[in-house]
Amino acid sequence: MTQDVSTTDTQRRLFYQVLAITTLIKLWLALAIPLTGDEAYFYQWGKHLDWGGYYDHPPMAGWILWLLQQFSSNLLVLRLPAILLWIVITLGMMDLLDRLSPAAAGRRWLLGSLFLALPFTWSLNLITTDTPLVFFLFFSGYALIRAELASEVADELTHALANQLRWYAASGVLLGLALLSKYFAGLLAIAYAVYFLPRRGGWWRLLVIALCALPFMLLNLAWNTTHCWNNFLFNLINRNQGAHFTFKHLGIYVAMMMYLVTPWTAWQIVKIKHWRNDWRLTSLFVVPFVLFLLLSFYKSIGLHWVLAFLPFVFLFAGVHMSEASLMQHRRWAVWLGVPHLLALALIAHLPSDYFKSLKIHQDIVMHRKAPKLIVMLNEGMPDNGTLMTQSYSGASLLAFHAQTYVPVFGAGSFHARFDDNITDFRTYEGRTLRIVSTKRLLAENFTPYFDEVQIKELKLDGASFWMAEGRGFHFEPYYEQVLKKIAETYYRVPSYLPLRGCRFLEQYGFI
Repeated sequence: MTQDVSTTDTQRRLFYQVLAITTLIKLWLALAIPLTGDEAYFYQWGKHLDWGGYYDHPPMAGWILWLLQQFSSNLLVLRLPAILLWIVITLGMMDLLDRLSPAAAGRRWLLGSLFLALPFTWSLNLITTDTPLVFFLFFSGYALIRAELASEVADELTHALANQLRWYAASGVLLGLALLSKYFAGLLAIAYAVYFLPRRGGWWRLLVIALCALPFMLLNLAWNTTHCWNNFLFNLINRNQGAHFTFKHLGIYVAMMMYLVTPWTAWQIVKIKHWRNDWRLTSLFVVPFVLFLLLSFYKSIGLHWVLAFLPFVFLFAGVHMSEASLMQHRRWAVWLGVPHLLALALIAHLPSDYFKSLKIHQDIVMHRKAPKLIVMLNEGMPDNGTLMTQSYSGASLLAFHAQTYVPVFGAGSFHARFDDNITDFRTYEGRTLRIVSTKRLLAENFTPYFDEVQIKELKLDGASFWMAEGRGFHFEPYYEQVLKKIAETYYRVPSYLPLRGCRFLEQYGFI
C-alpha cells in the first residue's frame, strides 16, 4: 500500500511539472508567434459582430473574439481560450478516467501528463473556429458519458433518473453550441445516433439530446435564410466543387492520424480487445474517424478537422492500457515534442533573412513587419485613397495592425468571403485604390477599372511586395467583370431554399 501511495504521489508531481512546463511553452509561443492571417480574419468577425453566423462558419468564434476585444486586443488575451483549451480538456479526461476505472486511482495522473506532453496540445495556441468546436464537442461527449454512468445507477435507484436526464440535456446543449462553432459537430451527432438507435430505449435518450441541441441549430438556420444561405453554400457546395476520387488524400489522412495518435499508442489501441464492450466511449471517435476515412477518398482532411475527437482516443487508451505502457508512451511523447519545439523556436526567433530561399519568406516578413509595411503602403496616400488587398487573410492581417478595415479587391476565392457583406464598391467611384499583393501584379489586370494604373515594387527585409495604385476607379466595368462573376459563382442559392435576404445580391441589384 505504501508503495502504491508513493507511486501515485510521484505521478501526481510529474503531472504538475508537465502542466507547468507546457503552460510556460504555450505562453511563450502565444507571445512569440505573430498573429496569423486566419486569426486576423476571425478577429474581424469580432469587430463586426453578427447574431447568427458569418460567410463560411457559424458565429461562435466571432462571439468569443468580440467578448475578448471588450477587454483587450493584446495577442495573449485573444489567444487565451486556445492556451487554456487542452488544459481544461485534460482535467475533464482525468475526471472521466476516475469514473470509468475507479480502481485505477493513480492512472489519472499518467493520462494527464501523457496528453499534455503530446505536441499538438502545447503547440497549437491559435484562436480559430476550431477552439470552441473542440471545447464544446469534448464536453458534450463528457456529459454523455456522465449520463450513461448515471443510467447504470438509475437501474437501481429511480431517483437518480433526474440526474441522468440533466446530463443528457447538458450533452445536447453543448452539442448545439458546438454546431454554432463549426458544422463538423454534426459528426458527433451521427456518432450519438449510431450509439443510441440500436439500443433498447436509446431513442428517447437521443431525442433528449436532439431537442436540447435544436434551438442552436434553428438559430443558425434562421440566420442563413436572411444571409444568402452562406454557411450552407460554403460548407456543402462551394468548398466541395472539384472534389474527385483519389487514393492520395487517403494516404495523407492515415499518415496524419498515425502522427497525431502516435504510432506506439495507435498500435496499442489496435491490440486492445474491448472496443465493442466499451462502445459508449469508442463510438465517440471511431464513428467520426471512419466518416473522415470515407471522405478522404474525395477530399483532403485537414489536421484541425480531427482534433476534437482525439481526447476520446487517449481516454480509451488511459482506461485500457497498463500504467507501464502509459509511462513509456509519455516518455516517447516528450521526445517527439523536442523537434517540434526546436522548429517553432526557429520560426519564431530566426531573422527573416534565414528564410529568403523559401516561398514563405514574404509571408514571414508580412506577419512580423505588418505595421512597418502599412506605413510604406500608406506613404503619400491621397485623401480619397483606400488600401486594399487581393487576399482575405492579407486584408485581415493589415486591418488588425492598422486598426482600420481593409477591403478585398477582385474575385477572391470560395474561402473567407466575409468582405462581400462589408464593402460596397459603388462608394469607391472615382477614388484612388492601392491594392497590395505578395505576388507580382500586372497593370493590364487593373486598367479596365481605372483611369490610370501604376505598379510599384516595395522592399521590406529583403522581401518584395507589389502595389497597384489605380486612380479614378470605375464601378461599372468592375460590376460587369468581377461582381457578376462572384454572384454567379458563390451566390447561386438553390430554388428549394427559402431566401429572405442577401445583402450582397441586394446591394448590387442581382435580386
